[in-house]
Amino acid sequence: MAQSNSRFAVIAALIGNALITVAKGATFLITGSGAMLSETIHSVADFLNQVLLLIGLVRADQAPDKRFEYGYAGERYVWALISAVGIFFLGCGVTIYHGVQSLFHPPDLVLGEMNWAIAALLFALVIDGIVFYLALKGEWKNAAREGRPFHQYLRKEADPAAVAVILEDGAACVGVIIALISILLTQMTGQHYWDAIGSIGIGVLLGGIAVWLIIRNQELLVGPSIPPRTREQVERILKNNPLVEDVIDLRSRILSIDNYRIKADLSFNSQELSKRLKKKALAAYPEIKSEQDFELFCQNYTEDVLTMLADEIDKIEAEIQRQVPEAQHLDLEAN
Repeated sequence: MAQSNSRFAVIAALIGNALITVAKGATFLITGSGAMLSETIHSVADFLNQVLLLIGLVRADQAPDKRFEYGYAGERYVWALISAVGIFFLGCGVTIYHGVQSLFHPPDLVLGEMNWAIAALLFALVIDGIVFYLALKGEWKNAAREGRPFHQYLRKEADPAAVAVILEDGAACVGVIIALISILLTQMTGQHYWDAIGSIGIGVLLGGIAVWLIIRNQELLVGPSIPPRTREQVERILKNNPLVEDVIDLRSRILSIDNYRIKADLSFNSQELSKRLKKKALAAYPEIKSEQDFELFCQNYTEDVLTMLADEIDKIEAEIQRQVPEAQHLDLEAN
């Protein structure tokens, strides 16, 4: 479900940004506005980033093979990281550079044509607003289904592709408002530096978003542990089992938003094991007449212990996966 929502959000953003890029680019050619050039660069960066995010989502869906036995889920983080770096250098770097250059070397603005810029920006605001709403709505539903506060879910558990769309389109809406204000101030005052200031403001906004996305995707590529609430849930399942005496070591890693790897070393309760096998052992005890019979009894008893442990581990794994469907790779070992 989360992956489906992410793909829908990315495709919607891709289409929206393609339309907006054309509108802003044409308006820049008409007006020569630095803020409009910044907004055009912003939309080009967003469009290219959505392409990268979509590539990551498609590649992440590849089935596991001998080369990558845990699957390709990490691909989404690789491409999302590339996308975030693209926002930083293309969106933030180029935009701020152009804004600073315009501040010291004002371009020739066609002030009489600024109404075209305003119309294009209002069109962009509507499209970006729709895409932002759709992406936000999808992740809001995911957070509600998980029973998590929305801001916490978005920051720690949501798919980075969907988060990127929310942040980029949210920033796009704010960027459009900044551009509108700078263009209106330029028209009202006739001072070109307002246009340059708007361009720099948009660049700083993109830079902040890019840094956050880079940090988040870097964390996911390294492989963080599962959320604390989920870890506590797994520990509770293990410790509530009467055969488990103690959880000696529990380690986990997020492979993707819906794919966890969990490893646990368990100490089993010897008294509980003995109690469960006591009846069967007592039934076999009278048949021990010789050393050979005793060796056979020990062999059978050992096999019974191992079988019971294996069956119990299978039951524990099934219960964990029932309560935590994301726990697709479980490795429970008897210490």
